[in-house]
Amino acid sequence: MTQKHPDYPKSRAEAFHNLVAEDEGRAGGMVEKYRRFVVGERGLGFLFLYEILTLAGGLPGAAGFAARRVCYRPLLGSQGRGTIFGRNLTLRHPKKIALGSNVVLDDNVVLDAKGSENHGIVLEDNVLVSRNSIVSCKEGDVRIGPSAKIGINCLIHSESRVEIGAGALVSAYCYILAGGNHRFDRMDLPISEQESYLKGGVAIGEEAWLGAGVTVLDGVTIGRGAVIGAGAVVRESVPDFAIAAGVPARIIRMREEEPGP
Repeated sequence: MTQKHPDYPKSRAEAFHNLVAEDEGRAGGMVEKYRRFVVGERGLGFLFLYEILTLAGGLPGAAGFAARRVCYRPLLGSQGRGTIFGRNLTLRHPKKIALGSNVVLDDNVVLDAKGSENHGIVLEDNVLVSRNSIVSCKEGDVRIGPSAKIGINCLIHSESRVEIGAGALVSAYCYILAGGNHRFDRMDLPISEQESYLKGGVAIGEEAWLGAGVTVLDGVTIGRGAVIGAGAVVRESVPDFAIAAGVPARIIRMREEEPGP
């Protein structure tokens, strides 16, 4: 018997992947599939430009930094002053990526803004995205506020919306997941073929601090100045200035309270 569930909206990510898959087998289908999945913009001109300019991605040293700053500007939706691009970046659907001034993208960062109806990724002034971290959209949007810092090896995944406030600290190995929810009631279908749905996205308040290895699940709001202990799994929202830890995360105390003996 199928259980009743809350009436959450369906994820659009599967529809986008089905759209990409339709191109396979058609004349020129693999090129169109690559364009939809990686480049985003229509027309062979932009595809050629993308292929040529991204060759600067692996150049070493100061010359590489300078070359990437020049070469990526025509590809991106916008690029502020003083942007630093590390080596071996991956930029997907780059016209839907907007970078403020003094943004730093370390080596091996992935910014993936793919989708057919979304707005994409916005990194405001002075944002740092550290080495090997991934900011990934599947028909969703991501906005990271001024002076927020994303540590190494983090994943920010959006099928709806992720908003990270100004000055927030996201430590290494954090997962922020706005999507990835699947029904699993039916035994006659693989879970991957059952309906995926959204729970409202993730919002992380200004000056909040996520310790190393924190996982934040869809539908959660973490308040301004909140602190989440290392390794926590956050399934429910956390108010402003609260300290939470554990699996699942529970509020330990408020920051203005004195710790116990």
